[in-house]
Amino acid sequence: MDILNLITALPGAAAQGLIWGIMAIGVYITYKLLDLADLTVDGTMCTGGAVCIMMMLKGYPVGISLLVAFLAGVLAGLVTGVLHTTLGIPAILAGILSQLGLYSINLRIMDNKANQAINVDKYDLLISLRYIKNVPVYKNTILIVAVLLLILITILYWFFGTEIGSAIRATGSNPNMSRAQGINTDVTKILGLMLSNGIVAFASGLYAQYQGFADINAGRGAIVIGLAAVIIAEVIFGKIQSNFAFKLMFVALGGVIYYLVLQVVLWLGLNANDLKLISAVIVAVFLAIPHLNAKRKGGAPNA
Repeated sequence: MDILNLITALPGAAAQGLIWGIMAIGVYITYKLLDLADLTVDGTMCTGGAVCIMMMLKGYPVGISLLVAFLAGVLAGLVTGVLHTTLGIPAILAGILSQLGLYSINLRIMDNKANQAINVDKYDLLISLRYIKNVPVYKNTILIVAVLLLILITILYWFFGTEIGSAIRATGSNPNMSRAQGINTDVTKILGLMLSNGIVAFASGLYAQYQGFADINAGRGAIVIGLAAVIIAEVIFGKIQSNFAFKLMFVALGGVIYYLVLQVVLWLGLNANDLKLISAVIVAVFLAIPHLNAKRKGGAPNA
């Protein structure tokens, strides 16, 4: 086990972690703020990349392609929200239905191909695996994603301080009290789902550029990675008293920690084919830590 191999791989793991950290912020909005289990993200994590890559292949600039990818995710979140609120389908089932439908839609977006590649030498990508090392600082993938992450956190910090954003947070905290205060909780749930999936799709557009291709299976298991980042942040940084912006930052750092842990585990010799199993084990470990700590201290563990 060569330590140099691990050190060489860490920048790439950090870059992936930051991208998935953006995705995890989308998951955080539904899982923590709205208290909804939304599985749509396994579909939109493919949709954003498919839309972004296909638009760039047709000659659109990267900024426009990422914007349309974000809007595609917003539309997917709208569908899930309507299924849940208007049609009364439980949130988890509504997400599964949207995810299932998105599989066919994603194939259509990619011209009925399971994979669409983009050449970093022919197209002006915003980020790429090849932009990790030996490139000008302003082009470095880690720096660019970090800047995008800070911009996103700033926007979300502002938005959730507005009346609409506060209504979304109130809906997740206490829907009955929110309704008593005149908040239309169906609308706020839909808005939260739209924003969440838009952010996930935006992260997907970045990730597809980073990899150099969009793949129909890109989103499979994405919810597990998103939840891993959220839970890692909660376990490691949960006792730190911080405002909303720092909580979002901690979630993003959770994504980085997840990928660094994953890289170390692979470096220790585990088979890369076991990535999904490793991911599940990592999430299970971090989920179990609060419960085991509560038992050790003699408190009542969470159900």
